[in-house]
Amino acid sequence: MEKLQNDLFLRACKKEATERTPIWIMRQAGRFLPEYRKVREKADFLTMCKTPELAAEVTLLPVDLIGVDAAIIFSDILVIPEAMGMKLEMHEGRGPVFPEPIRTETDIEKLNVINAADNLGYVMDAIRLTKSELNNRVPLIGFSGSPWTLMTYMIEGGSSKNYSKVKSLIFNRPDLAHILLEKLSDAVVGYLNEKVKSGVNALQIFDTWGGILSPVDFLEFSLKYVKKIINKIENKNIPIIFFPKSVHSNFNAIADSGADVISLDWTVDIGEVRKIIGGKVALQGNLDPTTLYAGKDIIKTRAGKVMDSYGNGSGHIFNLGHGILPDINPDNAKALIDFVKEQSFKYHKDN
Repeated sequence: MEKLQNDLFLRACKKEATERTPIWIMRQAGRFLPEYRKVREKADFLTMCKTPELAAEVTLLPVDLIGVDAAIIFSDILVIPEAMGMKLEMHEGRGPVFPEPIRTETDIEKLNVINAADNLGYVMDAIRLTKSELNNRVPLIGFSGSPWTLMTYMIEGGSSKNYSKVKSLIFNRPDLAHILLEKLSDAVVGYLNEKVKSGVNALQIFDTWGGILSPVDFLEFSLKYVKKIINKIENKNIPIIFFPKSVHSNFNAIADSGADVISLDWTVDIGEVRKIIGGKVALQGNLDPTTLYAGKDIIKTRAGKVMDSYGNGSGHIFNLGHGILPDINPDNAKALIDFVKEQSFKYHKDN
C-alpha cells in the first residue's frame, strides 16, 4: 500500500484519530471552477469522461486549486447503463437522457453483461493516470450509482417529477424490478472491484433517488442491493461510503449495510444521526450546498454549526449535503475548506 502524504480522509473513514476534520466536496471537479470550464470548451461531457487525460486533469483541479483532502475520479454514474447497451445523451440544462428507456421485459433481457476492465476501461485508465499525477498527495475516491438509482434513470429516461414509471414497475411487476436490480448489482460489483484494482483508495455509492421510496420499499428495492454490493467488494480494507440521499428512515439498517461511512444530505441534523448510528460508522456531510451563495461569514458560521452538531472526536468527514452547484464562487468554496482546516482541530484535542 502506498504511503499517502495526507491520509486524514482515510483515517476518518475508519473512525481512527485525526488531528483535524478532513474535507472534500461532492462534484468538486465540476462546473463551478473556471479552469474546468476551459477544459470543457475542448470536449463535451461524455467525451471528457471517456478521455483519460481530460478526466485526470479535472480530477486534480480541486486538489491543486482549493486544497481538498481527497480527490474523486471525474466520471458519471450512468456510464454503467451506457456500457450495458443503452444510448445516453447529456443535454445542457436538462441533464442525462436515455432516449430509449427500458419499458419491457425484453428491454431488460437485451442489456449486456459487462466486463468492467473492457467495457469501462477508459475509467480505469483515468484512475491509473490520476493516481500517477496525484503522486500520493491525497487519496482517490472511485464511485458508482446504486442499482436503484441507476434503474430509476434507465426506466424514467432521465430526471422525473414523480417517478411514476419506475414506481409503477415496483408495484405492478416487482419480479421484473428485481431481475433488473440483480443485473445492475452484478455490474456495479465488477465495476467497483476493477476500480480498486486500478488504484482507488476508497469507494462511494450514490443512492441519489433512495429518498423517493417509502421506508419499506427502500429496504426492498435499494438497501438490499447496496448490502449485496458491499459484501462482494473483494478488498475488505477499502473504505466504503454510502450516500442514501433524502432517506430519513432505517438509519440502523443503513448503518448495518457494511459501509464504513454514511453520507448525509443537509435535511437531517448530523448530531442527531450520530446519536443513532455514530457508534457504528463514520459520518460524512452535511452543509446545505446553497450556503455557498452566502457571504463568507455566514458560510463559516454554518460550517461551524455542522461541526458543533457532530461534536468532538473522530469519524466526521466534512462535505456538502449534495454536489456543489455550478454557479458557486470558487472563493467561497475555498473559504469553507480553509475554515474547516483551521477550526476543526478543536474537536480533535483528545485524539
